[in-house]
Amino acid sequence: MKKPLSLYIHIPFCVRKCAYCDFLSFPADAREREQYLDALICEIRTFAPSVADRTVVSVFLGGGTPSLLTETQLKRLMDAVYAGFSLQSDAEITIEANPGTLTAHKLFCLAKMGINRLSLGLQSARNEELRLLGRIHTYEEFLDTYRLAGEAGFENINVDLMSALPGQTFAAWQETLERVAALSPAHISAYSLMIEEGTPFFETYHEEDEKRRRGEATALLPDEDTERKMYRWTDQFLREQGYVHYEISNFAKPGMECVHNIGYWIRREYAGFGLGAASLLEECRFTNTTDRNAYRKQGRSAQKVQKLTEEDRMEELMFLGLRMMSGVEKKRFLAKTGVPVHKPYGDVISLLRSQGLLEEDEDYLRLTARGIDLGNYCMAQFLL
Repeated sequence: MKKPLSLYIHIPFCVRKCAYCDFLSFPADAREREQYLDALICEIRTFAPSVADRTVVSVFLGGGTPSLLTETQLKRLMDAVYAGFSLQSDAEITIEANPGTLTAHKLFCLAKMGINRLSLGLQSARNEELRLLGRIHTYEEFLDTYRLAGEAGFENINVDLMSALPGQTFAAWQETLERVAALSPAHISAYSLMIEEGTPFFETYHEEDEKRRRGEATALLPDEDTERKMYRWTDQFLREQGYVHYEISNFAKPGMECVHNIGYWIRREYAGFGLGAASLLEECRFTNTTDRNAYRKQGRSAQKVQKLTEEDRMEELMFLGLRMMSGVEKKRFLAKTGVPVHKPYGDVISLLRSQGLLEEDEDYLRLTARGIDLGNYCMAQFLL
C-alpha cells in the first residue's frame, strides 16, 4: 500500500496586502504571474518522480489569492499536478479564494478541473470591519460568490472568519457567526486576530495587544475575557448548529473535516511547491526560498533543509496533536517514536493534569477547555 502524501501549492499574489496579513503575498503584474507559474510548474514536474511511491490524498492551493490566476493558468497548473502525481480517487482538492475574485465561469472551470473544495476568506459579515481589515470585498459580494459557488456544484465550502478585531463587540461577533451559520457551509474556520510584526496592524495596535495579553483594559481591542467569551460561545453555538469542533479553530459538518489540514496536525508527509513553501518528507523539513528572483531562477534547488531529531519529532507530535479536540493518540505516538508518551512526558502530563489543563483517557491526551485558553503555556511544556 502506497504511503499517503499531501501537496501544498503556494500562489503568493493578491490585489493588495490586508492590514493584518503577515503571509508571503504581494501584488504582481501579469508578466510576473506568468513567469512564476512557469517556475512553479517546472518545480512540480521535476520533483514529482521522487514521490512516485506515494498516493496524494489532498491538494491545497493557498496564498495569497490563488483565485487571481486566470482559468487558463489554473488549468495548466492542475494539468501538471495530475500528470505528475498519483491522486487518490476521492482526493480533497482545495483552492483559497477571496469573494469578488470568482465569476460564475471561473467557478464552473474550477469544478471541471477537479477542484472540489472552496475556501472563502470572508473574515467578517460587517462591512465596517472588512474595511478596517483592508479586505477588497463586501459582505454582499461574499454572498454573491457563495451563491455562484453553489450553482457551480461546490458542496464542500469553507468560510474563514476572524474574531477579536479592533473595536469588535461580542454582539458584533455573534452577528457575523449567525449570518454565516445560516448559510450552512460545510466548514467554518474561526480564528482570533493575531497582531503580527511587520503588518500595519502591528504599528497601530501592538501596545494595545500587549496590554490585552497582560489582562489590562484596552479601548481598541477586546479584552482577554471578551475574547474567551467569543471563543466559548462560538463552540457552543456551532455545536448547536450541527458542527463538529474538531480542531481548536475549526468546525465542520460531520464527515466534512479538512483532510489537508488534519494532515499537518497528525504529521502526514507533505510536499510544498512555490515561493516559501515547506515540505515534510522522510523526517526532513525542506523550505523553499522566499526570494522572488531566486525562486524563478532556481526553484526547488534554493531550499533550506532541516533533518529532524527524535526530540523534534516528539515535540511536533505533541504540540500539533494537541490542536485536535480529540487530542494526541497514544498508540500513534508509540508507533511514530517507538516509546510510550509517558516516557519523555510523564512529568509534564502529571503537572498539566494537576493544573486542570490536560485530561487523559485510555487512548488519548487532550487539552481541557481551560487548557485551550492557556494553550501557549501548555504547548511550551512539551519542548524537550
